[in-house]
Amino acid sequence: MSTASSNAATEARDAIKDLSMLKQKEMIQNNYDELARVGETGKKVVYTFIPGNINELVRCFDVVGNYPEINALQNGLRKKSGNFIMEAERTGHSEDVCTYVKTDIGMARRGNIGPTGQHLPEPDLLLLSYTGCFTFMKWFELLRHEYKCPTVMLHVPYQGEGRVTTNMRNYIVKQLRETVIPELERVSGVKFDIDRLREYLRESAKAEDDLVWVLQSAKNRPSPIDGFFGAMYYVGPIFSAFRGTKDATEYYRLLRAEIAERVAQGKGPVTPDGDMGPEKYRLVTEGTLNYTHMREFWKMFYDEGAVCVASTYTKVGGVYDFGFRHDPEHPLESLADYCLGVYTNLNLPQRVDMIERYINEYQADGLLINSIKSCNSFSAGQLLLMREIEQRTGKPAAFVETDLVDPRYFSAANVKNRLESYFQMIDQKRRAA
Repeated sequence: MSTASSNAATEARDAIKDLSMLKQKEMIQNNYDELARVGETGKKVVYTFIPGNINELVRCFDVVGNYPEINALQNGLRKKSGNFIMEAERTGHSEDVCTYVKTDIGMARRGNIGPTGQHLPEPDLLLLSYTGCFTFMKWFELLRHEYKCPTVMLHVPYQGEGRVTTNMRNYIVKQLRETVIPELERVSGVKFDIDRLREYLRESAKAEDDLVWVLQSAKNRPSPIDGFFGAMYYVGPIFSAFRGTKDATEYYRLLRAEIAERVAQGKGPVTPDGDMGPEKYRLVTEGTLNYTHMREFWKMFYDEGAVCVASTYTKVGGVYDFGFRHDPEHPLESLADYCLGVYTNLNLPQRVDMIERYINEYQADGLLINSIKSCNSFSAGQLLLMREIEQRTGKPAAFVETDLVDPRYFSAANVKNRLESYFQMIDQKRRAA
């Protein structure tokens, strides 16, 4: 075993885990097991993405979902992504290309062995829900060239004017009826059943209620959760292959009960090293996580008593805390509204409004941006966003720089120095007040 793999195994073994985390780990493993067995079961495989995914609809066709973003971040957590990225760069991909993409392409070139060590099957269909990230389109072009399989695109209009219109919703519903559903029927051989979709949507709404309760529990002092690092685990099932399933409903029921107990006991978040100490700083975060050094990154926060009470990253798979729920009474329209409302499909003024609301409602001390080198979807406009938040709230904002899953772009010393300077800035603001 390599040193990096050995360190990753030690971190995973030593980390403190709640029952809900163990439940989620079992769910993820079951999905990879199902993918590995499609040669025996004969099930078809659909590759799709996280923002704007229509998992409830996909499940109606008895196919197995595979999520390239999830594979990339899981490889990052396991310290495997670096080699895959270099493999992709050796075949001509630029250093500036999204490192999720390069991890996925490099993994495919090395036999498509997934994060758990199991072989991932080739897709029978590439299903692209386009929600604001142009990289997704190029990514699936590359995968289509690699696998020579059909591709279907659900185009989601961008909220350029900051609102959803009836025409936008109808445009998506028309695509679902005339393009997406017929293609899923053709690939799977299963006839679409709208009542089955309604049942999945009912389960989604239950899970969404519990997730929102968990995320909003961070309004307590101390916050019982970390809304950035910890919430990365919380949103996993609802963002990926499990939304709409009874498994996901049970996971969020279990998670809510755990967090309610922490609130009752006046406890802060659970970290990989156990309960966090006294809460000193409350932050709202913008941007994506770094996965190759996630535990080291998180430790820089909780060692200083800093907790992230809300984040935009945990909204890329759905902005549920402002009222949206999947609606079984209007199934296709509900899927359309979901796709239109994910964070990556919001314009910059909407994002600023959301962050300002989080800072005020969660009584945060300021905004911290994690600027991701290879993610233009998040990084574009972040300096403007930072200045706007400072002007509106009077709270300090700052940023650090890392990457998604490229270990070459995580400098622990630089990140730590910037964080320490930021916490000093907050202290100065407090004294001045």
